[in-house]
Amino acid sequence: MPLNERDRIEILMMIGVGDRMRTQQEVCRLFHEMHPDREPVSQSTVSRIERKYRELGHVRDAPRQGRPKINENVQQDVILSALENPHCTVRQVSRDLNIGKSSVSNIFKKVKYHPYRVRLIHELAEDDFDRRTEFCEYMMDHNNQNNGFIANILFSDEATLWKLAVGPANFKSLQVMPLGEFETNRHTTQVPTGAEKTGVAYN
Repeated sequence: MPLNERDRIEILMMIGVGDRMRTQQEVCRLFHEMHPDREPVSQSTVSRIERKYRELGHVRDAPRQGRPKINENVQQDVILSALENPHCTVRQVSRDLNIGKSSVSNIFKKVKYHPYRVRLIHELAEDDFDRRTEFCEYMMDHNNQNNGFIANILFSDEATLWKLAVGPANFKSLQVMPLGEFETNRHTTQVPTGAEKTGVAYN
Protein backbone atom coordinates (compact mmCIF):
# COMPACT_ATOMS: atom_id res chain seq x y z
CA MET A 1 0.00 0.00 0.00
CA PRO A 2 1.59 3.35 -0.99
CA LEU A 3 2.33 5.86 1.75
CA ASN A 4 0.56 9.20 1.73
CA GLU A 5 2.02 12.47 2.98
CA ARG A 6 0.68 11.93 6.49
CA ASP A 7 2.39 8.52 6.72
CA ARG A 8 5.70 10.04 5.63
CA ILE A 9 5.45 12.77 8.27
CA GLU A 10 4.73 10.11 10.90
CA ILE A 11 7.84 8.21 9.84
CA LEU A 12 9.92 11.40 10.14
CA MET A 13 8.61 11.88 13.69
CA MET A 14 9.55 8.28 14.49
CA ILE A 15 13.09 8.88 13.23
CA GLY A 16 13.47 11.72 15.72
CA VAL A 17 16.18 14.36 15.98
CA GLY A 18 19.51 14.87 17.68
CA ASP A 19 20.62 12.19 20.13
CA ARG A 20 17.14 10.66 20.18
CA MET A 21 17.17 9.40 16.60
CA ARG A 22 16.08 5.84 15.92
CA THR A 23 17.67 3.51 13.40
CA GLN A 24 15.84 2.61 10.21
CA GLN A 25 15.21 -0.88 11.54
CA GLU A 26 13.67 0.53 14.73
CA VAL A 27 11.45 2.88 12.69
CA CYS A 28 10.20 -0.02 10.57
CA ARG A 29 9.39 -2.07 13.67
CA LEU A 30 7.65 0.86 15.39
CA PHE A 31 5.58 1.70 12.30
CA HIS A 32 4.44 -1.92 12.09
CA GLU A 33 3.49 -1.90 15.80
CA MET A 34 1.46 1.29 15.27
CA HIS A 35 -0.22 -0.08 12.13
CA PRO A 36 -0.38 -3.88 12.42
CA ASP A 37 -3.12 -4.12 9.78
CA ARG A 38 -0.98 -2.47 7.10
CA GLU A 39 1.90 -3.71 5.01
CA PRO A 40 5.23 -3.16 6.80
CA VAL A 41 7.55 -0.49 5.43
CA SER A 42 11.08 -1.33 4.35
CA GLN A 43 14.31 0.28 5.50
CA SER A 44 14.87 1.60 1.97
CA THR A 45 11.52 3.41 2.17
CA VAL A 46 12.48 5.03 5.47
CA SER A 47 15.86 6.03 4.02
CA ARG A 48 14.23 7.53 0.92
CA ILE A 49 11.77 9.58 3.02
CA GLU A 50 14.55 10.88 5.26
CA ARG A 51 16.77 11.78 2.29
CA LYS A 52 13.92 13.59 0.52
CA TYR A 53 13.21 15.68 3.62
CA ARG A 54 16.88 16.63 4.01
CA GLU A 55 17.18 17.62 0.32
CA LEU A 56 13.81 19.31 -0.27
CA GLY A 57 12.54 20.20 3.18
CA HIS A 58 9.24 18.37 2.62
CA VAL A 59 7.89 14.91 1.76
CA ARG A 60 5.08 15.91 -0.61
CA ASP A 61 4.54 14.12 -3.90
CA ALA A 62 6.20 15.67 -6.93
CA PRO A 63 3.92 17.23 -9.57
CA ARG A 64 2.52 14.62 -11.91
CA GLN A 65 3.92 14.56 -15.43
CA GLY A 66 1.75 14.24 -18.52
CA ARG A 67 -0.59 16.19 -20.70
CA PRO A 68 -2.86 18.79 -19.08
CA LYS A 69 -6.52 17.94 -18.78
CA ILE A 70 -8.83 19.00 -21.58
CA ASN A 71 -10.91 21.99 -20.51
CA GLU A 72 -14.62 22.40 -21.17
CA ASN A 73 -14.13 24.80 -24.09
CA VAL A 74 -12.09 22.24 -26.00
CA GLN A 75 -14.68 19.55 -25.25
CA GLN A 76 -17.39 21.79 -26.67
CA ASP A 77 -15.31 22.40 -29.80
CA VAL A 78 -14.94 18.65 -30.33
CA ILE A 79 -18.68 18.06 -29.93
CA LEU A 80 -19.52 20.96 -32.26
CA SER A 81 -17.20 19.52 -34.90
CA ALA A 82 -19.23 16.31 -34.90
CA LEU A 83 -22.53 18.18 -34.93
CA GLU A 84 -21.50 20.36 -37.87
CA ASN A 85 -20.00 17.49 -39.83
CA PRO A 86 -21.33 14.02 -38.88
CA HIS A 87 -18.95 12.49 -41.47
CA CYS A 88 -15.85 13.76 -39.69
CA THR A 89 -13.24 11.33 -38.40
CA VAL A 90 -11.35 11.34 -35.13
CA ARG A 91 -8.17 12.05 -37.07
CA GLN A 92 -9.72 15.09 -38.77
CA VAL A 93 -11.00 16.57 -35.51
CA SER A 94 -7.64 15.92 -33.86
CA ARG A 95 -5.81 17.70 -36.66
CA ASP A 96 -8.24 20.64 -36.87
CA LEU A 97 -8.26 21.33 -33.12
CA ASN A 98 -4.62 20.35 -32.52
CA ILE A 99 -5.35 17.86 -29.74
CA GLY A 100 -4.54 14.18 -29.40
CA LYS A 101 -6.65 11.51 -31.07
CA SER A 102 -7.06 9.69 -27.78
CA SER A 103 -8.47 12.88 -26.22
CA VAL A 104 -10.97 13.25 -29.06
CA SER A 105 -12.00 9.60 -28.69
CA ASN A 106 -12.45 10.00 -24.95
CA ILE A 107 -14.63 13.09 -25.42
CA PHE A 108 -16.82 11.30 -27.98
CA LYS A 109 -17.08 8.32 -25.65
CA LYS A 110 -18.03 10.58 -22.74
CA VAL A 111 -21.00 12.05 -24.62
CA LYS A 112 -21.87 8.64 -26.13
CA TYR A 113 -20.95 9.49 -29.72
CA HIS A 114 -19.77 6.41 -31.57
CA PRO A 115 -18.11 6.34 -35.01
CA TYR A 116 -19.62 3.88 -37.48
CA ARG A 117 -17.51 2.70 -40.37
CA VAL A 118 -19.22 2.49 -43.72
CA ARG A 119 -19.21 -1.00 -45.20
CA LEU A 120 -19.18 -1.38 -48.95
CA ILE A 121 -21.78 -3.98 -49.99
CA HIS A 122 -21.66 -5.21 -53.56
CA GLU A 123 -25.05 -5.18 -55.23
CA LEU A 124 -25.73 -8.00 -57.70
CA ALA A 125 -27.47 -7.08 -60.92
CA GLU A 126 -29.74 -9.50 -62.76
CA ASP A 127 -27.07 -10.65 -65.23
CA ASP A 128 -24.23 -10.79 -62.67
CA PHE A 129 -24.85 -14.48 -62.00
CA ASP A 130 -24.26 -15.37 -65.65
CA ARG A 131 -21.18 -13.14 -65.73
CA ARG A 132 -19.74 -14.92 -62.71
CA THR A 133 -20.30 -18.30 -64.33
CA GLU A 134 -18.64 -17.11 -67.54
CA PHE A 135 -15.72 -15.71 -65.54
CA CYS A 136 -15.21 -19.01 -63.72
CA GLU A 137 -15.26 -20.94 -67.00
CA TYR A 138 -12.84 -18.44 -68.54
CA MET A 139 -10.41 -18.75 -65.63
CA MET A 140 -10.59 -22.55 -65.59
CA ASP A 141 -9.93 -22.81 -69.35
CA HIS A 142 -6.94 -20.46 -69.25
CA ASN A 143 -5.55 -22.15 -66.15
CA ASN A 144 -5.76 -25.54 -67.90
CA GLN A 145 -3.89 -24.13 -70.89
CA ASN A 146 -1.30 -22.33 -68.78
CA ASN A 147 -0.52 -23.51 -65.25
CA GLY A 148 1.10 -20.18 -64.37
CA PHE A 149 -1.88 -18.11 -65.46
CA ILE A 150 -3.28 -17.57 -61.94
CA ALA A 151 0.15 -16.63 -60.58
CA ASN A 152 0.36 -13.70 -63.01
CA ILE A 153 -2.81 -12.05 -61.68
CA LEU A 154 -2.79 -9.63 -58.77
CA PHE A 155 -6.13 -9.73 -56.96
CA SER A 156 -7.21 -6.78 -54.83
CA ASP A 157 -9.99 -6.35 -52.28
CA GLU A 158 -10.92 -3.16 -54.16
CA ALA A 159 -11.42 -4.90 -57.49
CA THR A 160 -14.74 -3.22 -58.27
CA LEU A 161 -14.75 0.41 -59.33
CA TRP A 162 -17.61 2.69 -60.25
CA LYS A 163 -17.60 4.80 -63.36
CA LEU A 164 -19.10 8.20 -62.65
CA ALA A 165 -19.40 7.10 -59.04
CA VAL A 166 -20.56 9.56 -56.42
CA GLY A 167 -19.47 9.80 -52.83
CA PRO A 168 -16.20 9.10 -51.06
CA ALA A 169 -13.49 7.09 -52.75
CA ASN A 170 -11.89 5.76 -49.58
CA PHE A 171 -14.50 3.63 -47.82
CA LYS A 172 -12.06 2.28 -45.24
CA SER A 173 -11.46 5.65 -43.59
CA LEU A 174 -15.02 6.94 -43.89
CA GLN A 175 -16.90 7.27 -40.60
CA VAL A 176 -20.38 8.47 -39.75
CA MET A 177 -21.25 9.86 -36.34
CA PRO A 178 -24.75 8.76 -35.19
CA LEU A 179 -26.17 12.27 -34.98
CA GLY A 180 -29.47 13.61 -36.29
CA GLU A 181 -31.07 11.10 -38.62
CA PHE A 182 -28.41 8.51 -37.77
CA GLU A 183 -29.58 8.32 -34.16
CA THR A 184 -32.74 6.57 -35.30
CA ASN A 185 -31.55 5.10 -38.59
CA ARG A 186 -28.00 3.82 -38.52
CA HIS A 187 -28.31 2.03 -41.86
CA THR A 188 -27.87 4.18 -44.91
CA THR A 189 -27.33 3.27 -48.55
CA GLN A 190 -25.73 5.14 -51.39
CA VAL A 191 -26.73 4.14 -54.91
CA PRO A 192 -24.53 5.40 -57.77
CA THR A 193 -27.27 6.03 -60.33
CA GLY A 194 -26.09 5.16 -63.81
CA ALA A 195 -22.74 3.91 -62.57
CA GLU A 196 -21.22 0.94 -64.34
CA LYS A 197 -19.14 -1.65 -62.50
CA THR A 198 -15.69 -2.41 -63.86
CA GLY A 199 -13.52 -5.33 -62.84
CA VAL A 200 -9.77 -4.82 -62.51
CA ALA A 201 -7.09 -7.45 -63.05
CA TYR A 202 -3.33 -7.02 -63.32
CA ASN A 203 -0.92 -9.11 -65.38
